Amino acid sequence: MQGEDPFDQGASSILRQPKAVWATAGASVVAFMGIGLVDPILPSIAKGLEATPSQVSLLFTSYFLITAVAMLVTGFVSSRIGGRKTLLAGLALVVVFAALSGTSSSVGELVGFRAGWGLGNALFVSTALAVIVGAAAGGSSAAILLYESALGLGMACGPLVGALLGDASWRYPFFGTAALMAIGFICITAFLKEQPRPARKTSLLDPIKALGHGGLASVATSAFFYNYSFFTILAFTPFVLNMTPYKSGAVFFAWGLLLAVFSVLVAPRLQERFGSLKVLGASLVLLAVDLLVLGYGDHTTAIVCTIVSGAFIGMNNTVYTELALGVSDAPRPVASAGYNFVRWFAAAAAPYLAPKIEEWSNIHIPFVVAAVTAVAGAIVVWIRRSALTHEAAELEPKHATEDSVTVFAD
Repeated sequence: MQGEDPFDQGASSILRQPKAVWATAGASVVAFMGIGLVDPILPSIAKGLEATPSQVSLLFTSYFLITAVAMLVTGFVSSRIGGRKTLLAGLALVVVFAALSGTSSSVGELVGFRAGWGLGNALFVSTALAVIVGAAAGGSSAAILLYESALGLGMACGPLVGALLGDASWRYPFFGTAALMAIGFICITAFLKEQPRPARKTSLLDPIKALGHGGLASVATSAFFYNYSFFTILAFTPFVLNMTPYKSGAVFFAWGLLLAVFSVLVAPRLQERFGSLKVLGASLVLLAVDLLVLGYGDHTTAIVCTIVSGAFIGMNNTVYTELALGVSDAPRPVASAGYNFVRWFAAAAAPYLAPKIEEWSNIHIPFVVAAVTAVAGAIVVWIRRSALTHEAAELEPKHATEDSVTVFAD
């Protein structure tokens, strides 16, 4: 990535933000917490609801399947009712369905409520960056840095909060999330004014049409394979580690910290020195190696590899997002929606397939499959490098803020 370092450019002004920005960023932290919240309590949920690992993993599948489909809807909704109302609608859905999740009496109910939660989270998170950029002081780079920091903090704190509350009961993390998001709803209602609506309304088919661009389709395909690897780690590894909620939460907290540091601080510097495609290809291959060692190592090795994977995931998230926003000639919100529509299907598939693959074979093979998909992602980048090289070389931080940016959960 060329141009000024977004971290250096925005660091001096990131703390001087209006209350509306802090309210949105704070709610974003909680929204991202919801992704990893259930990680340390998956075994507890399975025990409490007398469910198998593959059944409990459907908590991720239903969540991300709805999220993927919702990518076609979020731009349609926000371009018609505005960013503020879209945020509030998403928050309201999360509050309702997170609370209902805590009341579940069967794994089927919980999976259904998580689907509703996924819709709310998609509406909120896909709009949050555009709102932060529109309301922030100190330039767009400071706004992006604040958003990326919220993402990393949420991904890191989700497992920790899940462990702390889940140690008493697996239901408490869901009630806790509902309470925090209700506070976010109140803060955004009080501090955030309505943002200007886009000049052109987005149709439901615009993101699909954007995927006709070869470069965007290539990025989305590569990210699809990568996300399978990513969510094998996030959704399947807790069963392999088989630790108490506290210990599992600590492992994924460390994982989340590495993800945040490498996403916000390390990836931009490596991109500037080596180029986006080289960084992405190398990181995907290293992630594949890490997965193989995780799958065949002893328990301590599995813990270390789980934590280390956060570094590669953080770098991949940053590069993929910038490529998706910069490679297409479609408006940024439309390109991002199409890209996310494709990649989140893998996030829905991996949590269900990984336990099934273990049932059909053994505990090592799910990680072998995840390693293969990481390499497949790198191969797509290498084969399609001619379609990506020019844009990767020209990427600048401003690309992430032109138009109304819509990015979900790097």
